[in-house]
Amino acid sequence: MQLYLCEKPSQGRDIARNMNANTRGDGCLKKGNELVVTWAIGHLVEMANPDIYDPELKKWSFNTLPIHPDHWKNVVKTKTKKQYNIILKLIKQADHVVIATDADREGEVIARELLDAAKFSGKISRLWLSALDDTSIQRALNQIRPGSDTADLYAAGLARSRCDWLVGMNLTRLYTLKAKNAGYDGVLSVGRVQTPTLRMVVDRDLIIENFVATDFWDVFAILSYSDHNNSSQSFKAKWLPGESVSDTEGRCIQQQSAINLHQQIKGAAGNVISFQKQRRKQNSPLPFSLSTLTQFCDQSFNLGAKQVLDIAQNLYETHKVTTYPRSDCQYLPESQIDDIDTIFKHLRQQSELKKWVDSADPKRRSKVWNDKKITAHHAIIPTTVTADLSRMSGIERKVYNAICRYYLAQFYSIHEYDQTTILLDITGETFKATGRVTVVDGFKSLLAKPSEEKKAGVDHADTANLKTESSEQSLPHVAKGDLIPVIDTEIQQKKTKPPARYTEGTLSKAMENVAREVTDPKLKKILKETTGIGTVATRPNIFEVLLKRALLIKQGKYLHSSEAGRSLISALPEAVKSPGTTAMWEQSLESIATGKVSMDDFIASQKNFLQRLVKFEIDNTSSMNIKATAKHLCPTCNQALRRIKGKKGFFWACSENDCKYTTPDNRGKPGKKRKVVASNIPCPECGKPLRQITGKKGKFWGCSGYSDGCKFSAEDKTGKPVL
Repeated sequence: MQLYLCEKPSQGRDIARNMNANTRGDGCLKKGNELVVTWAIGHLVEMANPDIYDPELKKWSFNTLPIHPDHWKNVVKTKTKKQYNIILKLIKQADHVVIATDADREGEVIARELLDAAKFSGKISRLWLSALDDTSIQRALNQIRPGSDTADLYAAGLARSRCDWLVGMNLTRLYTLKAKNAGYDGVLSVGRVQTPTLRMVVDRDLIIENFVATDFWDVFAILSYSDHNNSSQSFKAKWLPGESVSDTEGRCIQQQSAINLHQQIKGAAGNVISFQKQRRKQNSPLPFSLSTLTQFCDQSFNLGAKQVLDIAQNLYETHKVTTYPRSDCQYLPESQIDDIDTIFKHLRQQSELKKWVDSADPKRRSKVWNDKKITAHHAIIPTTVTADLSRMSGIERKVYNAICRYYLAQFYSIHEYDQTTILLDITGETFKATGRVTVVDGFKSLLAKPSEEKKAGVDHADTANLKTESSEQSLPHVAKGDLIPVIDTEIQQKKTKPPARYTEGTLSKAMENVAREVTDPKLKKILKETTGIGTVATRPNIFEVLLKRALLIKQGKYLHSSEAGRSLISALPEAVKSPGTTAMWEQSLESIATGKVSMDDFIASQKNFLQRLVKFEIDNTSSMNIKATAKHLCPTCNQALRRIKGKKGFFWACSENDCKYTTPDNRGKPGKKRKVVASNIPCPECGKPLRQITGKKGKFWGCSGYSDGCKFSAEDKTGKPVL
């Protein structure tokens, strides 16, 4: 029997349909007795807790550290045990298993940990899918790979999970126990990616809080140029202050010098030092990877990383209108060229995309088509399926529309503009005027943010890949030595600003570009060659863990480090919190995935590292410097309140087990309980039921799909929403 082992039920049904396996079985679909398709529900097994190895390890103690199993154990998840037993029975009946889980490291682990549990010794093959539309599935079924092609990917996945377990289990216990000795009541979790990520937020917060703003002054001259036809044109030039009056950023920090110059240039003339005009060209931005999609949605739609991943996964898995979302690549294989006409045909069915498809040139080839740039996956693009927009939520439609436009941008001409620079001498000081005039709109017409579309709720701001030009003035054509009169002047007092706090989108980008935070040349080189810390698929979960454990707090869309998070980072050695360390991990895992490094050797090196670190920390008996006093106390029993991440978001609960007090979260602090009444009134944006909510300022209506990204709200009038 040939068994196809998928990652989730919907994936299994799609693959089974394309092989005419339509007979229902118990937890599977069949085609006769020779072909069966079954599915996991994500990970069906998980790594055993320490007390499974030894009951004494259930108690946290310095004496039992470090914990490092010699023989690793998995336990079956209780909720999915039935499907686990079904799959193991089918594997034992099969002589050929085709792994059809997601095409990545974790997908490989999900399948092969089941094969190992069943002690399968038959033939293994690999179905490598980049999308779940029928065309992509049929193509992949005709190109099934030998299982040996991805066996090392499994080794890398095991190495990652086992070493994450070693680091997380040992160091979380170690530093929590040290904090407990200092009077802190709570768990301080440590992880090889989450801790360097927390450190980045802590460092940024401290820079902001210790930032001292300084004043600086800009001086402008408004000049009027008349050509030989007596046609005049005015333009603005900015003063370039010399080193004696400026800071390292070239900003004037001496007020009197700016005031004096402002008075001095009135009525003067500017002598043209140089004139330069260049035709510049800008290629269209590449289609999205998960990272760039996260950054785009953060800025355009105010979505968190986990929300973006969930939406992208729905578009891929449920709607089947986009390709595999957990991709770190922005390029496309040349084989995808064959799908262009079909994709265009389906996109043309959408009224809001039709005019953009009609203006695109399907024969145009941008730099996106590059087989050498393809990793395990390619960029996120539309599939060869007509989207049923009525089945999507409002935010799903917006994200899908953005993915489609970035794909279509590859078939638009380059953007061309004239960049003009004039340098002038005015009373012995240098002034600079810059101008930019669009010559060919090109792809920017597609990725612009027209006011009429914005009013309709469709936002296509290209904030992920494009920089906004600040100088759009048109400049006259002048010659060196021309004298141009100054007709007006401006002086502006400004203040330096600290860097912005992180959002999930900007933190994801910072994790990807973490080489900028490292000074060691060797580590910087490694980080530039990898994708930074974490992966595009794991970063959303990292943020969730840090928020759940109250090491980070989210206020609005901005991330703040908590006092506990700062104390933890302060106490940890550099090797644990350094982004360079986890980047070297990722490089080693990649080497394992390509067969260059042994999994056992890598795990052994991590055990040795932990042995030395734990011994040092235990021998160093000083307690952590961490505040033990709880900021928020339970009004019922006066014990500490804890911020907890539940299925529907954050809330606060009493730390006393016998006390059942809970209250909603209000921007990282305990809020007041709100009265919520369900209704049968559909949301005009996503169709889910509206709810009447009684808050601090009275009654209003909100969508029950808020946690899924729908932000619709309406005023209450006589018990009904104002729609």
